[in-house]
Amino acid sequence: MKLKRTMTLAPLAVALTAVSFAAAAVTLRIGNQGDALSMDPHSLNESLQLTVVGNVYEPLVTRGRDYKLTPALATDWKQTAPTVWRFNLRKNVQFHDGTPFTADDVIFNYERAKDDGSDMKTYVGQVKEIKKINDHAIDVITTGPFPILPELFTGWLIMSKKWCETNQATKPVDRRKGIENAASFRANGTGPYRLRERQPSVRSSFVRNGNYWGKIDGNVDEVIFTPIGNDATRVAALLSGEIDVMEPVPVQDVDRVKGNAKLKVLQGPELRVVFLGMDQKRDELLFSNVKGKNPFKDKRVRQAFYQAIDIDGIDKTVMRGAATPVALLLPPQVNGYDASLGKRLPYNVDVAKKLMVEAGYPAGFEVKMNCPNDRYVNDERICQAVAANLSKIGVKINLEAETKGTYFPKILSRNTSFYMLGWVASTVDVHSILYPIMSSPGEAGRGQFNLGAYSNAKVDELTQKIGSETDMKKRNEMIHEALKLHQDDVGHIPLHQQALNWGMKKNIELVQLPGNEMPWKFIKVNP
Repeated sequence: MKLKRTMTLAPLAVALTAVSFAAAAVTLRIGNQGDALSMDPHSLNESLQLTVVGNVYEPLVTRGRDYKLTPALATDWKQTAPTVWRFNLRKNVQFHDGTPFTADDVIFNYERAKDDGSDMKTYVGQVKEIKKINDHAIDVITTGPFPILPELFTGWLIMSKKWCETNQATKPVDRRKGIENAASFRANGTGPYRLRERQPSVRSSFVRNGNYWGKIDGNVDEVIFTPIGNDATRVAALLSGEIDVMEPVPVQDVDRVKGNAKLKVLQGPELRVVFLGMDQKRDELLFSNVKGKNPFKDKRVRQAFYQAIDIDGIDKTVMRGAATPVALLLPPQVNGYDASLGKRLPYNVDVAKKLMVEAGYPAGFEVKMNCPNDRYVNDERICQAVAANLSKIGVKINLEAETKGTYFPKILSRNTSFYMLGWVASTVDVHSILYPIMSSPGEAGRGQFNLGAYSNAKVDELTQKIGSETDMKKRNEMIHEALKLHQDDVGHIPLHQQALNWGMKKNIELVQLPGNEMPWKFIKVNP
């Protein structure tokens, strides 16, 4: 179903908004490299998408200023049996249209999030059933003991059952198929901000929710969110005062922004690791001159690619030191990180060439690489550098860098042979990398983002055990084994952990969370 691409709230909501703006409203103008691709909170598991819609919709459990778990739509939770969690739901909460929030909404969202079109299956994949105790209490039954369930629920946002049914949006927007519905352009959450107007890729505006159940620590009444893909244009908009906050500041412009007396840059480590994935399932690559064979099925080829990439050179010249090379798909800040596996394979073109010869590709081969150009810091330039590195071992990379609006539908449908992706462990636990990225693609969101279909039965077995193990010594031993197996297989090629660079006017106070979330309810604009 195609809908008009500019939607507004109901007249009553607009009238209420007008009243709230009668007195000195505080407007915050944010310029970002990209845009949320949909207002549907189950349509795309991507950081920018979730940080934007996360100001409109809310989870049962969220993270506070210190990134620790804190109640949201659930007031408390406890494990009442090895596979049962009781969540008490917050009373007197209303969706933006006035509909009360109840247990029925949670159960509806569970079914919606595990639907075929959902990109959020990994957040509910460990759940077997949700039972309604009463309007404000539920029991979540897991498929096995799963001690980190509350952490997982921080990324699962809750919609109104009634609103979805009324607006024919009971199924999530499927980005792979280009399907849209009312939830693509309109929103009805419980969060601190309401969507007022949506113009995809142009401009979206949000207003403070006057009936919000919680406390809004900041003073922002209106947020104008504008995607500005060009780095120079985005920086110029901040320098000229056209926008108040920009994300990200290109690494090459950090000093310039810092040097402006009216501006500042907020920097910090991000939980995201950027890596390369390779198709390891098909008998023949989709976009390659190699016919009848798939070079990436050979570990020697994957290792050759790894050792031909000069990640230190990339981080020095492209990232200007704003990234840290890694040997795993998780950074040191994530629970389960194993320092004993923290040493990368050495950059060595001669070794890489020898591996290519041994694998039967002495002259290399040609393959297409998919890369976003509006998601990470210098993403396209990183891919260009990788392509230049690989040319030294005879590999010709046909780089296809594109906006995430076309990039994600392509790679999520596995229409790729070689790609770049970044991943934030939203639970701050290794399981949220093992399960969606390193596990074999399967049911309930397992391996949903393992887009090259890497598969190791032992890793799958260990991942399942790690999810339910409560003895930390045993758990860490299994984590070590799983990470080492994946590392030895060269299941993916880790590149680096990126740093956050946000630019803003000096009179703005905000909270920079390591998952690259920007909660607007914490933002204060000083006189």
